[in-house]
Order: sequence, then structure tokens, then C-alpha cells
Amino acid sequence: MKICLNMTENEISKVIFESGLKIHRKLGIGLYEAVYEECLIYELRKKGLKVEPQKNISIEYEELTIEKAFRVDLLIEGKVIVEIKAVPEINEYHSFQLLNYLRITNVKLGMILNFHSILFKNGVKRIVNKL
Repeated sequence: MKICLNMTENEISKVIFESGLKIHRKLGIGLYEAVYEECLIYELRKKGLKVEPQKNISIEYEELTIEKAFRVDLLIEGKVIVEIKAVPEINEYHSFQLLNYLRITNVKLGMILNFHSILFKNGVKRIVNKL
């Protein structure tokens, strides 16, 4: 089933959450982040979303351009950054890192999906940047 294009950040985040939940239910915890990432890419593309995996981001510092300054796990529809984790818990570092990615790219919404959580919803964190 394909979804509508021109979705808002919140609509996209709902699809991301539902897809992550489906994967978590089928695969459980304990796998590498790369496994969850591949499955999430598959699920989101199946739903018609544009997914850019391991997207390199350049930054400007004064007159200097730094190519490949950092890399986001997934950029969805150019509107939502997704960071995938398989760690015991999401900490402040993860949140601040994603917020910094959002600020630098001017993307308004980011999500951390931690597939190591027993309950998937407890491992999901939304970070907003001027949304």
C-alpha cells in the first residue's frame, strides 16, 4: 500500500513509528543496528516514502565548507531525520546530537528509534527543531 506524498513531518513520524513497531515485534531485541536500519528502509520504501540511508551532510563554517561533516542514519522525504540505536537506553548525548543535526540541516523533526527497548514505544524519542 502506497501512502500520500507531501506528508507533514508528523504524518511521516507516525509511519516511521508504526514501521519500527512492526519490525520490533517481528525481530525482537539484540540484533545489530544495521539489521533494523535495512528493515526500516524496506518498510518505508514499501509505503512510498523517499528514504536516504547513511546520508552525508556538509556544513558551512564561515567561508569554509566541510564535506561529509557528519552522517545521519536516515533522511525521510527530506523532512525527518531518523537515528537508529540498539543500546540499553537513550541518553542525553543521543538527544543533543540529533538536535544539533536538526539545527545544522534546518530539518524540523528527528526521531531516535532504540530497538533494544523491551517496549518499542519506550525506546522512541522525538526531537523537534522549530516545529
